[in-house]
Amino acid sequence: MTAENETETPGKGHNISGDRIRAFIERIERLESSKKSLSEDIKDVYGEAKAVGFSPKIIRKIIAMRKTNLEKRREEQELLELYDTAAQLNLFS
Repeated sequence: MTAENETETPGKGHNISGDRIRAFIERIERLESSKKSLSEDIKDVYGEAKAVGFSPKIIRKIIAMRKTNLEKRREEQELLELYDTAAQLNLFS
């Protein structure tokens, strides 16, 4: 016998709690809504920065760099400079 809010999955022998799955779904929906709202807020902040003369592209680059640990950033910079020198591009001179 199964409880009122549980159903047995055919052929599986598993009980699925309707309340529990509904709670997961509703939680995900709330988080998705929050994510959309945060995304809009971030877009607004980039717009504000642009309105006072800052480059959103550069701000995004700085944020990406800050997410990367210092050692990895140094390694990437060294490789960029090595490749630049080897290809005689003079991007860093």
